[in-house]
Amino acid sequence: MKKKIIWIIIISIFLIIFYLYKEINENKKKQSKIKDLSISEDILFNSNTFSDVNYSTKDAKGNEYIIEAKKGEVDNSDPNTIFLTDVYALIKLTNSNNIEITSNYGKYNTLNFDTIFSKNVIVNYLENKINGEYLDFSIGRNSMIISKNVIYTNLDNILKADVVEIEVDTKNTKIFMHNMEKKVNIQSREYGNN
Repeated sequence: MKKKIIWIIIISIFLIIFYLYKEINENKKKQSKIKDLSISEDILFNSNTFSDVNYSTKDAKGNEYIIEAKKGEVDNSDPNTIFLTDVYALIKLTNSNNIEITSNYGKYNTLNFDTIFSKNVIVNYLENKINGEYLDFSIGRNSMIISKNVIYTNLDNILKADVVEIEVDTKNTKIFMHNMEKKVNIQSREYGNN
């Protein structure tokens, strides 16, 4: 009888150990699945890159500013700043012709809509075309400042300068060099003179 009780106890202990081992393995598998799921959710929800960016705003005068890009990336240190790739902007003015801007890159502020365009910047309005490497556009300032290797062309002239500053509403334009001793290079298209 004692042997039978000992065998029952041994078998019971074996079954309890087997059952606990099985439970522990199933819990580990569940935890692993939950961990994998949370990692994939983190990847999905913490991603700060998106494609086909499109922002639009109007100022108090009714002028509309539309900016589009193939790719946008939120700045990790400032969620109101979006870095853009392959940028196109359209400024629709209520009392004047539209202005179009393209560039390879941009930095857009979602609070004040100011935008920095960089690399292969092209500005088109009417028969005017301005090429440069950097453009600082501000709705609040009502201005565009184009700099670095600036070439301003229209039907009559080709101008080379360091900076072109344009008041957006009126199109009043200042063209100048950083070094006051250097002069803006102006070439007439008609005569080919400097």
